[in-house]
Amino acid sequence: MESAAYRTRIVDKELDELLPQLPAISLEGPKGVGKTETASRRAATTYQLDRQAQFEVMRASPDLLTEGTPPILIDEWQRIPESWDAVRRAVDDNPAPGRFLLTGSASPSTPPTHSGAARIVSVRMRPYSLQERDLASCTVSLSELLRGEAARVSGACDLELRDYTEEIVRSGFPAIRRYSGRALRAQLDSYIQRLVDRDFPEAGYSVRRPQVLKAWLAAYAAGTATSASYETIRDAATPGLSTKPTRAALEPYRDALERMWVLDSLPAWLPSRNPIARLTRPPKHHLADPALAAVLLGVDEESLLTGVGGAVEFPRDGTLLGHLFESLVTQSVRVYAQQAEARVWHLRTKGGRREIDLIVERRDQRVVALEVKLGGTVDDSDVKHLTWLKEQLGDDLLDAVVVNTGPAAYRRPDGIAVVPAALLGA
Repeated sequence: MESAAYRTRIVDKELDELLPQLPAISLEGPKGVGKTETASRRAATTYQLDRQAQFEVMRASPDLLTEGTPPILIDEWQRIPESWDAVRRAVDDNPAPGRFLLTGSASPSTPPTHSGAARIVSVRMRPYSLQERDLASCTVSLSELLRGEAARVSGACDLELRDYTEEIVRSGFPAIRRYSGRALRAQLDSYIQRLVDRDFPEAGYSVRRPQVLKAWLAAYAAGTATSASYETIRDAATPGLSTKPTRAALEPYRDALERMWVLDSLPAWLPSRNPIARLTRPPKHHLADPALAAVLLGVDEESLLTGVGGAVEFPRDGTLLGHLFESLVTQSVRVYAQQAEARVWHLRTKGGRREIDLIVERRDQRVVALEVKLGGTVDDSDVKHLTWLKEQLGDDLLDAVVVNTGPAAYRRPDGIAVVPAALLGA
């Protein structure tokens, strides 16, 4: 069991930089990610709208939410969408910094009348990254790689493939990862069930056929780290049915899951400084936590290590474990990139001839490229796409990295870095 004491998150540093200067911050992410605990450490006044008594009072008069000693935390603000507009008006009247923190596990189906632009700044919070899990001392910094100065790459760790597989199924949700075995699976199963039974209705969405929603979620999970089409996911969710659900019937599920931050798809990179011909546009599919994908597919550590593909038949290149490992690394890199004020994409040419798992882009559109490999060794075939990208981008490629499950970080003679996933940090 992990200690009940608060574990500092990478997003804490971002909040420490923003709150003294901005009047209102909305901390957003899936339920259970730790938003309330992180925000509560900064709040002087707290309104918890998932508590029925407070909810009833504040629903009758949302402006009461702006009263109290700042910073004022409005937890689960989406339960009273008018609270967003109340905060916006309060900021218009008094834009002093550090007044409001809002946390939300969903964007309401009936959005506020105003976006909050220039008043409320959104900050994304994701499950624990590998760095935040304290698996090893991170010796390679993504922020340093983004500086483009051939950052020093060194360090060693004793994590092996089994350890990373355990992290995939253990989850990055703080309260869930405390468990193991059957209790862990029960917690993850319960998370999915609450999502269908309670979170959808609370967010204003109707689920007429829960079994269809769960089947679609499982099919989406099977497509983790792929850019599979709507038709492919639909067919995987409805095997054997001659009459398939229409896009119009299933699209609301996807929209709602995105609003609840359960889906965390990775957009395709379309560079403007150095156009590359024939790039695809579809995003790569990821759930907020690869442990959710594992439980939806009915796989555990042992079945993943023995090559079981899960409860849903799905066309993919490579093993399910390889795709879930890529999702774990992607989740972590997005946390690190956010701290560095960078964005994360994927690159794929039409037909899949060239593919790079992660493109981390600075504000000036120069990039660090990362390939994710489930294995402990790297040879020339593993870096051919990175070498190709260097030819395309020249100096706009700041660095190139293979993230793997090996024991040590080093640079190859061609300058490409090889970094075990546990050694890469913010």
